[in-house]
Amino acid sequence: MPPTDTSEYSGNESASQADAIHSPNYRNAVLKRLMSIGVASSISPPLSGRLREQDDMRRLFVGLVCVLIGVGVQMVHSASLTSSPGQAETIFLNRHLTFLAISVVCGFAASVLPSSLLRQNASRLLIVLVLLLVAVLIPGVGTRVNGAQRWLRFGGMSIQPSELGRIILPIVAAKTLTEIRFGAGFSLRTLPRTLLPLLVVLPLVVTEPDLGATVFLAVGYVAALFIGGWPLRYFIGCAVLIVPAALSLLALKSYQMKRITGFMAAWQDLSLAPWQIRQSLMSLGSGGLEGTGIGGGWQKLSYLPEANTDFVFAVIGEELGLSGTLAVVIIWMGVFLTGRAVMRPLRRDSFEWILGSTLVIQIVLQALANVAVVTAMVPPKGVPHPFISYGGTNLLVNVISVGLIVGLSRARPVPVAPAAAEFHTDADCYEQMDPEETPFLTG
Repeated sequence: MPPTDTSEYSGNESASQADAIHSPNYRNAVLKRLMSIGVASSISPPLSGRLREQDDMRRLFVGLVCVLIGVGVQMVHSASLTSSPGQAETIFLNRHLTFLAISVVCGFAASVLPSSLLRQNASRLLIVLVLLLVAVLIPGVGTRVNGAQRWLRFGGMSIQPSELGRIILPIVAAKTLTEIRFGAGFSLRTLPRTLLPLLVVLPLVVTEPDLGATVFLAVGYVAALFIGGWPLRYFIGCAVLIVPAALSLLALKSYQMKRITGFMAAWQDLSLAPWQIRQSLMSLGSGGLEGTGIGGGWQKLSYLPEANTDFVFAVIGEELGLSGTLAVVIIWMGVFLTGRAVMRPLRRDSFEWILGSTLVIQIVLQALANVAVVTAMVPPKGVPHPFISYGGTNLLVNVISVGLIVGLSRARPVPVAPAAAEFHTDADCYEQMDPEETPFLTG
């Protein structure tokens, strides 16, 4: 029998192996393995540099939030001072520190939660939210304060269930959008499923009544839909149907219309403006450039209403002056920019991107709304300043939101569709990276 010539077979096998080695899928798989064992930095410095940059941004984001929390502790104490110093003025500070301690623990727990756990339990969280909103409306269960039944009290603690919706509704929206996008796709058949959570929650919050929370919940949910790529035609259609109904609802509330007319009068004759707007503007104006100093303000002594909660920014303006208020605004700009930066590496169609970006926008929008109310740029409405106002459910929700943002920013998500998942690796998180910066991936 003549000897078998294996040279051609060996040559073909070598060629196929070489092609496999140089294929993008093979290189991406090798890079993923190297990253998992911590040696990718020696082969792909740009990628490891991006990871270090994201870690730095994450620390800066948390650091800026901690600065705001520190300012809040100081201003809650200062705004709670009275003309007759005594033990009572430390009650607010002690409670605020208690709320803060609980919030930090919950925020840390949220930062280590896997995003898959949030996605899988989104429906359960929505059910819990609805049950709490129903419970708060039951006489004898919910607590009524100033004509509004918004709180549930447990011993010496109280929670406002509508505030929890600022976390739960974006989670539900992010899960719904990702499932629809990688499932049947956006269509009229998916419209009821998309809007059902909002249509169930908002009427319960309006019934309390709490118009401010209703608007914030709606804005947060709509922001999640927009970030998640919900078609624009659906936004337009829903606006045409919902806006007239919302305006008619506002027209039925006389005290809400009084707020609007008082706000308009404030820019024509300050003496006709609502009391809280007048005192707020006087606080800001009396502070000047450098302020009266911590604890030196007079407006908080029974003149400025809600000095340690909704109008704490006015106390900052009086005691720290224009320089203090501008410093707070600059810090908030930093929070927004760093919050967006830590989410940037995530895929734009992922659950993590939609939820994290929505939470960042919600926190900053609340701060912007508070400043707008205090400076009489919008009609007066009770909007606490995140991290600075006297604590409670609002502080808890905002700190948990920060924890979720930090945890979500560490994710390396892939789309939920099985057919699409095989085409995405960790390198896809850097989809905007220049090919020249990744020679290992591009060959």
